[in-house]
Amino acid sequence: MRVVTLVARGLLWLFLLLVVVLAGSFWWLRGSTTPRTTGQVNLPAGVVRGPLSVTRDAWGVPHIRAATDEDAVFALGFVHWQDRAWQMDFQRRVAQGRLSEIVGKPALKQDKFLRTWGFQRAAQSALPALSPQSRKLIAAYTAGVNAAMKQGKTALEFQILRYTPEAWSDVDSVSWSKLMAFDLGGNYEAEVTGAAVVKQLGQAGLEQVFPPYPVGAPTILSADELGKTAQAQQNGGEVAQLEKDTIRELQANLRAARALGMQAVPGKGSNDWVIGGSRTASGKPILADDPHLGLTSPMLWYLADIQGDKLKAIGASIPGLPAIVIGRNERVAWGVTNVNPDVQDLYLEPENATLTTRQEVIKVKGQPDVTLTVQESRHGPIISGEGAEGLGQRVALRWTALMGGDTTLDAFLGLNYAANWPEFTAALERYVAPSQNFVYADVDGNTGYYAPGKVPIRRGWDGSLPVKGDGSREWTGFIPFGELPHTFNPADALVVTANNKVVPDSYAYQLGNSRNWAEPYRAQRITQLLEAKRTGLTVEDVKRVQLDTHSLVWEDLKTYLLSARPDGETSGQALDLLRNWDGSMTVNSVPATIFEMWLLKLQEMGRDELKDKIDINSLAVKNQLANNGEFCGPDQTCQDDLSRTLKAAVDDLTTRLGAEVNGWEYGKLHQVASNHRIFADVKPLARIFNHTAPTPGGTNTVNVARPDHDTFRQTHGPSYRQIVDLSDLNSSVYIGSLGQSGNPLLPHAADQQPMWVAGQYLPMSTNPKDWGKTSVMTLK
Repeated sequence: MRVVTLVARGLLWLFLLLVVVLAGSFWWLRGSTTPRTTGQVNLPAGVVRGPLSVTRDAWGVPHIRAATDEDAVFALGFVHWQDRAWQMDFQRRVAQGRLSEIVGKPALKQDKFLRTWGFQRAAQSALPALSPQSRKLIAAYTAGVNAAMKQGKTALEFQILRYTPEAWSDVDSVSWSKLMAFDLGGNYEAEVTGAAVVKQLGQAGLEQVFPPYPVGAPTILSADELGKTAQAQQNGGEVAQLEKDTIRELQANLRAARALGMQAVPGKGSNDWVIGGSRTASGKPILADDPHLGLTSPMLWYLADIQGDKLKAIGASIPGLPAIVIGRNERVAWGVTNVNPDVQDLYLEPENATLTTRQEVIKVKGQPDVTLTVQESRHGPIISGEGAEGLGQRVALRWTALMGGDTTLDAFLGLNYAANWPEFTAALERYVAPSQNFVYADVDGNTGYYAPGKVPIRRGWDGSLPVKGDGSREWTGFIPFGELPHTFNPADALVVTANNKVVPDSYAYQLGNSRNWAEPYRAQRITQLLEAKRTGLTVEDVKRVQLDTHSLVWEDLKTYLLSARPDGETSGQALDLLRNWDGSMTVNSVPATIFEMWLLKLQEMGRDELKDKIDINSLAVKNQLANNGEFCGPDQTCQDDLSRTLKAAVDDLTTRLGAEVNGWEYGKLHQVASNHRIFADVKPLARIFNHTAPTPGGTNTVNVARPDHDTFRQTHGPSYRQIVDLSDLNSSVYIGSLGQSGNPLLPHAADQQPMWVAGQYLPMSTNPKDWGKTSVMTLK
């Protein structure tokens, strides 16, 4: 008995020792990775010019107060690195194609793709083209980042991966914008998919996979708002026939991009709109925006309030960029969604094409260096194969974002200073890529819209498919800035954008084709809700629109779906639940789960015919069901396919959620997955870095939350929301999808997520009384 007691005591002491060691390790890690947010930080003499304070509010949002604009931007760089050091270093490594240096061979495929496309080279060519004012602010930002780097705190990821980040440079503040341009441009992917469709089904198959934009569906601008126009030339012209091996190589490129979280997800989209004072209760405009992007840990956006002597802006910044990207200043507010015009073309180069060659040396952790040979034609990099390795057909990419002299960062910095519509549009004239739908409002009551950027003019061809690089299909210039789609103080006092078609066919130029525009469901729903009240609209009304989860896709498809013949008892139960459903995609809804899973199965309809893992969108599904299309199969009708896909959906749900149909609540399966870019699948670390929660919304709802095809998780959605009240700017609101801090050990890593899911907001206020409990740091 005494021996047992001694062993028990020994085990108890061992357990207590283990607890002490683990607790000590936790507190050591937390202490070594927690940035200083209070007291005075002493900097070398001459770094800042005057009083400089950073007051973090109850949610960790910094409110920067500085004597000069350079000091204010210096402080933004300082806090960006404090809170998001890993994110910033990861982003620039992606642009540079240097991930293999820190994670080894698993990232080699991505590095080869990134080096071949030349994102970093494009960033290096852009920096000298920027204005002296922008260069001065970028330099101040760089100094702020490097000053924070010297404070002795380091991100948890740096400790786990055991490396020390390099000093920040000015070009690093340009490079991430190139990756954003890629993430927001789907032309390349659409051309590759289109080439695969044509290879299998011929030209006629394109409309089955990519249905035309519906007649009568809303465009952002009407013919009246465009003014005098002429019919655009939209002749398809001769296209290049790509071999199957070439298509596979290009698809491998896409897989490399997807592994980095950059992909053209169907329905990823974004919403923004501006309401004129004649429609609001206050008599002044209300502007709303919620860009839909990949939901990551940490989140992409970083909320900030920056005030220098002239610069006074608040909203969403991106760590690495020295500006407020979406937000307001003291006079104007702006929001953005993706235009996605066709600014990329694939050229099949002839055998005698003149090519230049360069060598890229990729360092790989724990492995010998890898040398990559990259070739370029006059159109751009050869992207078939890996650089010049294993080439058959040579396919070059021409893209506006890879052109020299990109001044897009001038535009964003200029927006921070704009005081009126002329200054706002003057800033946008410097914009290159990625083209965005900018909505505008000011305190004087004006509203507007502009779609800036370099959009190529093509004569006699439409850019929708790869073409021959023999000189017969070349760009002949760019749409002049003054002739790009825009409006100022529209007569109906309303502009709604949701990645839908920008202009009617009467527009004088071609912006793109049906593959460039999102399905019109979100634009239709936003307009429907705003028109229902028409006048007296308030911020609370706009919140309800922004958070709406009613499915117009369900309304479009329910007649066909409810006509299905159930194959088995479970299918019958599922169909009965759908008969009484109102289309609301809430976390407690069982019909929402059944519908979204069924829709995913229906979107696979064409895989047999296409001999590829290509899915169709909701409009294409409707067209197949309405016309008994060939994707329903050669030996069966769409009625048979409805029964088959319903059974496949309920079988899948039974496997995932059990046999009790009434237990299939949406939130049990549909959850946001804000995952870490490196550690998402490393189980011990995923528990620390990844963040999940049940979420409402679905495919093409305003509060968009399309389930992932394989996991049913929400991986994309409203990464940031803002609503700006131009009658009282400090009554404006905003919210991020996760939290301010990139450190998973700290409270602000994910404290916004519960509010974001619940449809709540933070005060977008520059008034200290709205900040709650604060901490103050001075830089001296």
